[in-house]
Amino acid sequence: MIRKRWKIKPPATESKAKQLAEQIGVQPVLANLLVQRGVETYAEAKAFFRPAPDSLHNPLLMEDMDNAVKRITDAAKNQEKILVFGDYDVDGTTAVSLVYSFLKWLGVACDFYIPDRQKEGYGVSAEGVSYAAKTGCKLIIALDCGIKAHDKVLLAKEKGIDFIICDHHQPDKTLPEAFAVLNPKRSDCNYPYKELSGCGIGFKLVQALAEHYRIPFGQLEQYLDLVALSIASDIVPITGENRILAYLGLKRFNTSPRPGFRAIKEIANIRKEITVSDLVFVFGPRINSAGRLQSGKNAVDLLISDTPERARLAGEDINKTNMERREVDVNITEEALAMLESDETQKYRKTTVLFNPNWHKGVIGIVASRLIERHYYRPTIIFTRSNGVISGSARSVKNYDLYEALGSCSKLLEQYGGHKYAAGLTMKEDNLRAFIELCEEVVERSISDDLLVPEIEIDSKIELQSITPSMFKILKQFAPFGPGNMTPVFCSENVITGNEPGLAAGKHLRMTVAPQNAPEKTIQAIGFDMAYLLPLVATGAPFNICYSIRENEWNGEKRLELNIRDIRACE
Repeated sequence: MIRKRWKIKPPATESKAKQLAEQIGVQPVLANLLVQRGVETYAEAKAFFRPAPDSLHNPLLMEDMDNAVKRITDAAKNQEKILVFGDYDVDGTTAVSLVYSFLKWLGVACDFYIPDRQKEGYGVSAEGVSYAAKTGCKLIIALDCGIKAHDKVLLAKEKGIDFIICDHHQPDKTLPEAFAVLNPKRSDCNYPYKELSGCGIGFKLVQALAEHYRIPFGQLEQYLDLVALSIASDIVPITGENRILAYLGLKRFNTSPRPGFRAIKEIANIRKEITVSDLVFVFGPRINSAGRLQSGKNAVDLLISDTPERARLAGEDINKTNMERREVDVNITEEALAMLESDETQKYRKTTVLFNPNWHKGVIGIVASRLIERHYYRPTIIFTRSNGVISGSARSVKNYDLYEALGSCSKLLEQYGGHKYAAGLTMKEDNLRAFIELCEEVVERSISDDLLVPEIEIDSKIELQSITPSMFKILKQFAPFGPGNMTPVFCSENVITGNEPGLAAGKHLRMTVAPQNAPEKTIQAIGFDMAYLLPLVATGAPFNICYSIRENEWNGEKRLELNIRDIRACE
């Protein structure tokens, strides 16, 4: 059991919350949530609750977008073949599916390529460039990768192939010598929104091409389900332009999803409205599993399937792969835990760094995340052997920049890349021991002790009596939820159980709760994997809870219930 710390956000300015509550006719607690999210006026509230396509930015504001459009339209006019290249994860495969499908729809000669995770590794590969040359491609569009592919861009140039890079990862000071580099994080790029996913940048390219060919935006809506999945799975902020794209993409998911997504929905037996949570935990892992254990090409084949029959076959194959992935990552997680628990010194370290040459490269990132979430809450790197080097996947804890820490260890690395919270790296096996010690030293001096305790960020203290169907109806409209707009979390103090608390499936805490001063006002509550808290709530003494609110449907009947995040005894 990992203990948690509660952090209650400071309430919004009372006058601002009160004014907004009056303007839009909502409860003060909801107005407080809006102001906390930067929504302070009627117009801002309207834009927040009703994201619209006309609020998207002009794609030509992105540096090099005009060059990219010209090169692609010239290729189309001159009948040059284009290779659409992308990473093997969800963001990469959705981006490839989007751009490839649009170019095919335009009638452009094109092919796609997803690198082999085991043989080629992350990013633009020499094999991919060779494939482009062999198949007569004169232009490569790299999606969700390429921002550090200096040597591969030069290799392509030697073969008479131009490059357009569409990437959202942090660039170096010097950019690759590509025909165009689309990345809002470029220091010279004035594009208003910096947090697009790789697929999101691919969509902006398609949007710019559509404007060039005078194609109405309505024709592009068929691709927004792909963008929504990339946003959810790549854990980019659901703010600004991402919020609009995710909102419209979810709408597409729930009205007319592509055959591949419809197949997954049927295979997973989902019969409710699709949410970001479903994208993260149902659709994303299945798409990811193809690149982890087999080939990311299988994911693209599913996503571009144009008939229910083809989609069903591809979906069943990917679902089978995902089941195999689950078994592999569970087994490796158990092995990793055994290594940690057999080494007494691990208890006192600020990092977890483990190596096993036999672990599957495709799941070590998942294992790193599992160790952090459920067992050892600290920056974690899991290594395996791959193609003569050690290949690692790194995951961090909230508010700690592990990517920056890896930079301090770069002298021991062959290469590394990624984000603040997730990165990939390779090194020579001879450097492993030195890296483990240096990484521990770097993290120990740069991380504070409070960051090694998971934090529950609480939006507001409220009374249980304020939770009503009308309040929840508006709360649902805060979706889509994700980084930058997380599901609201509340806390209520001095509550008691309204019945005999018990366990569901032997591990989930199930009970009703009520205010101590109004024991008749009960509401259902569930704490997933919180069996360890049963002794605390079974005493009959009042306690404090933090939770989110959800709607539970059973036998056609809907009712509100609390999704418990943590419980504390009253002081």
